[in-house]
Amino acid sequence: MAVYTHVSAEALEALLARYDVGELVSAKGIAEGVENSNYLVDTTRARFILTLYEKRVDAGDLPFFLALLDHLAERGNPVPRAIPDRAGVQVQTVEGRPACLIEFLPGVSLSHPTPRQAASAGRALGAMHAALRDFTPTRPNGLGVDAWRPLLNRCSGDLDQIAPDLFATISAALDDVERDWPRSLPTGTIHADLFPDNVLVRGDSVSGLIDFYFACTDIRAYDLAVTHSAWAFDATGAPVDAGVGANILGGYASAFGLSSEERAALPILARGACIRFLLTRAWDWLNTPADALVTRKDPVAYLRRLEWYRANPGCFA
Repeated sequence: MAVYTHVSAEALEALLARYDVGELVSAKGIAEGVENSNYLVDTTRARFILTLYEKRVDAGDLPFFLALLDHLAERGNPVPRAIPDRAGVQVQTVEGRPACLIEFLPGVSLSHPTPRQAASAGRALGAMHAALRDFTPTRPNGLGVDAWRPLLNRCSGDLDQIAPDLFATISAALDDVERDWPRSLPTGTIHADLFPDNVLVRGDSVSGLIDFYFACTDIRAYDLAVTHSAWAFDATGAPVDAGVGANILGGYASAFGLSSEERAALPILARGACIRFLLTRAWDWLNTPADALVTRKDPVAYLRRLEWYRANPGCFA
């Protein structure tokens, strides 16, 4: 989450007038994340999240995202749905941006998840995949393996401003990943961004899965690899308690299952996940406007993860 677009009190009051949600009490921009502009909105009746969709979210994709959330919620998954106004409209226009007023889910996101919380997150990811078996809409992964080489070339030599020889390092790693990428594993709708800050917990239990704006159709085991790469390391890219990564895998397998072929592919899928987030973080690092209320994330933390996975291919056994 982040704030790129300022929303005036007048615009917010005009938006809320279309709903039966009470009157505006307060609104506060949320700086975490890098994709959309987000506000925490309190009314006289409840609390909500207002999301304005920015450069990476195509308004044409919003029906997919909203249908996905409705599908998951109807099957008991803890996800935040977009609220329709009195006319049944979910997608609004606020300050010239497509926008949704979204349910607020209780819970806290984690910076240092425990193994028990990781097990709960793994089970929640598996339950999500199970609930999406009969979800028929599809959306290509615009940041999948075939997009990484073009993004690397767009960043070009500017990557070396972030770390010495970073362009050459990523290029060599990508050569290996492209060569070995599995093309026949089961696919389905995946979250593709299930970091600890996109999981809400109460105690050791998951109370919410949020930020589905990278959701797409891709290899299910890749979703697990993305989640492992996000949970098994700290913010600097150093590995944490081994029980965290192991319990992500164990929790997922207990809820959805994990074939021997999928488990064998996890080392290359995890290295691919590292390249994906290294590149998008680097692009944002190089291109985020100086005046944006946004917390930039360190690309080098994913270089360290990539190097760890290369040195520890047996971590998924």
